[in-house]
Amino acid sequence: DVIISGGGMVGTAMAWSLGTDPSLEGKKILLLEAGNKKVMDKVPDAYSTRVRSISPGSATLLSGVGAWNHIMNMRCKPCQKMQVWDACSDALITFDKENLQDEMAYIVENDIIVAALTKQLENLSDQVKVQYKTKVVMYTWPKSHQVAESIPWVQVTLANGQTFQSKLLIGADGPNLMVRQEAEIPTVKWNYDQSAVVAVLHLVGHYCMEWFSNLANSTAWPDQLLLLISKAPVMPPNHFVRKEKYTHSAFLLYGVARIGPKSRVMFLLGMGHASEYIRHWVALIGDAAHRVHPLAGQGANLGFGDVACLTNFKDLGAMQHLEYEAERQRHNLPMMAAIDMMKRLYSTNAAHVVLLHTFGLQATNTLPAIKEQNMAFASE
Repeated sequence: DVIISGGGMVGTAMAWSLGTDPSLEGKKILLLEAGNKKVMDKVPDAYSTRVRSISPGSATLLSGVGAWNHIMNMRCKPCQKMQVWDACSDALITFDKENLQDEMAYIVENDIIVAALTKQLENLSDQVKVQYKTKVVMYTWPKSHQVAESIPWVQVTLANGQTFQSKLLIGADGPNLMVRQEAEIPTVKWNYDQSAVVAVLHLVGHYCMEWFSNLANSTAWPDQLLLLISKAPVMPPNHFVRKEKYTHSAFLLYGVARIGPKSRVMFLLGMGHASEYIRHWVALIGDAAHRVHPLAGQGANLGFGDVACLTNFKDLGAMQHLEYEAERQRHNLPMMAAIDMMKRLYSTNAAHVVLLHTFGLQATNTLPAIKEQNMAFASE
């Protein structure tokens, strides 16, 4: 009845959410994942370089899935304070959890989130079937003019020759999604000509710091995790990765003891948004529907929001799911626009722009109500 293409954290959460929905009892749900099954019997001593900032809202969803306890028992760090400052001026803004019921966010490694969700999904083996190490080679769609219930459903063909038919295909396999491309759903996207350099650091305290300039953006996450985003035209990221001298440079903010050995990697940054999240027999969630710059730490949270919303619409394959598209785009687009604007605003040292964001930071820092609104929106 439902095929989910992509078994990352968002796709696995979607499978669990549908598998435990009483209204879908007896329905057949299949999760297809190209990679290996993520099993973590013991938390590794070394930290992974890929982490997520999990908002309280996403933590609530993961708690409902039953994965949050596993995450907390493995490795999870709270973020209780965040400071953002501008390299072109003395302006800064500080956010803290003083007026929040929960932590500002939780920093969790990707592998731990997926392992916790996978562990929970094992309890639903009767409702949800999972196939790992699978490669989809073709999707076959019913003709666009055929909308009657009697027509064939969407067909998925795997590299091993297996074929499946489904009332609803959920695309959750990332920004280069085959489902979206095969369904010919238009996408607005661009690259930032910027690469992220990610490293494991040893930090002290529970804080998050962001530093913006036209040269680089730096984000330091709690305890041992840091994301350094270096603008490629100014400093080639592979050059930064190789240069040991940056181990002790100004790029490493106060509270940093050292960089983990052989932990530096890099990936390209960009923005993308599908014009439609829903078509007949198809729904997009997570990075398949939207891709954002990581400076705000909202990528995974937007995906988990998609999961919570799509689960509310039970009529599989029906165009009623358009309500899902409308609801999520109302939430996602303002967030994406704000992130994109922030990235562009701090990517220039033009005097009038510097003056503008300096005033903005200083003014916002003196208005607790606005800061609380910003934190509340990001925490959803």
